Amino acid sequence: MDQIKEVLLSFGVNKASFLASLVNFTILLVILHRFAYKPLLEVLDERRRKIADSMKQADQIKAELAKTQAARDEILFQANEAARKMIEEARLAADKFRDQKLNEALQSAQETLRKAQDAGRQEREKMLADLRREMVALVVATTAKVTGKILTAEDQKRLADETMKELAA
Repeated sequence: MDQIKEVLLSFGVNKASFLASLVNFTILLVILHRFAYKPLLEVLDERRRKIADSMKQADQIKAELAKTQAARDEILFQANEAARKMIEEARLAADKFRDQKLNEALQSAQETLRKAQDAGRQEREKMLADLRREMVALVVATTAKVTGKILTAEDQKRLADETMKELAA
């Protein structure tokens, strides 16, 4: 133990100064613990809580973002389906309209053709009637010239009837 005392004395350590240093160190340690270390630990704990809360909020935001993305994708899908249906309905309506207009044009053309045929038939009948009258008049005039006499109304009627029978046959 003497050696320890000698070593301590060689370093300039004595009991009184060592005890004073020990008391000062303990007081300093208590003061630092109370006023520096404890508040520093509280600040670190508060910061740790804030970071944890921020991480929870970030996770919640990520979850909400994923929900929003899914909802947006669903809305886009529904909008695309609705647009596709509208395009298909428009195409069907256009086809129906085209077919309807085509049928109307066809009916109009058939009606015009029928009217033209009727008009042609009427014109033909009128021309035949005119031709018959002229034919009868020519037969009567020719017969009158050939026979050299004036034909009576009864003779003209008889010749007209005979001419009509022959033209009809």
